[in-house]
Amino acid sequence: MNSSQFPVLSSQGSLVRRDVRRWVKFNLVGGLGVAVQLAALSILHSLLKIDYLPATGLAVEIAVIHNFLWHERFTWVDRPAQEPLQSLGRLLKFNASNGAVSLIGNVLLMRVLVGVFGCNVVASNVAAIVLCSLVNFLLSDRFVFGEAPDEASRFRGDFEGSRR
Repeated sequence: MNSSQFPVLSSQGSLVRRDVRRWVKFNLVGGLGVAVQLAALSILHSLLKIDYLPATGLAVEIAVIHNFLWHERFTWVDRPAQEPLQSLGRLLKFNASNGAVSLIGNVLLMRVLVGVFGCNVVASNVAAIVLCSLVNFLLSDRFVFGEAPDEASRFRGDFEGSRR
């Protein structure tokens, strides 16, 4: 069986490879974002003596903005904004979706892990970050950056061509 006999399978295989590459890029950016968030949390909580909950919220927002900038220019570089207002709209969508998942998830998990169970602040934050990452990838890929119009039409064309 070769891919020319089954163009839909070939297209799906390339879509899977693209999604895996994107997932790897997403996690690379996320890893940098984790470092940014943990550094911000450490500075805000340890040096500036801000309570762990507001410090967590501020650290998350700093990381969310950092991650958006990298995702737009690296992870979803193949889906560029057509104009500056589209990029601003994406930032708002990213902040509302990924930011909300990260902020609410992190603050709630921190409240439980640190406030209820007395766990370490930084270790608890790492656990919260990991738990929120899959949801954030799906929201970014489907909602924030959407599918590039030319990819959607090319896939539909492959599919329709295979039905003839």
